[in-house]
Amino acid sequence: MAKLEKILCRTLEALLDGKRPRMPDVGGDILDAFLALSRARSYHQHGPNPITWEALAAWSQMMRRPLPPHHAEIIMALDEVWMRDAARRMGNAASGASPQPMVSDTPLSAGLFDAITGG
Repeated sequence: MAKLEKILCRTLEALLDGKRPRMPDVGGDILDAFLALSRARSYHQHGPNPITWEALAAWSQMMRRPLPPHHAEIIMALDEVWMRDAARRMGNAASGASPQPMVSDTPLSAGLFDAITGG
């Protein structure tokens, strides 16, 4: 499984860099599970939280998609890659690197501003 983990991690790295990698023939279900969990991840004031084992177990149960332990470990390895990329994009305050601005594709409207600020 170490080989599959490396292939999927490299694929995710390429996706995060904006490239269009060739999707591997195997492991698509694992990558889909990671992407579903990643979309539901929580954030705190300093950025994203990693996917928890509890969230992984709950997703697996809710979607009725049992995950063997080695697939769960691959999903957590993919999350490490994602978290490293998020940290790189946000910049590291200790190193003095300036963070990449997080820009939304949605233009700001009066309604959106009110929803964000509670107005």
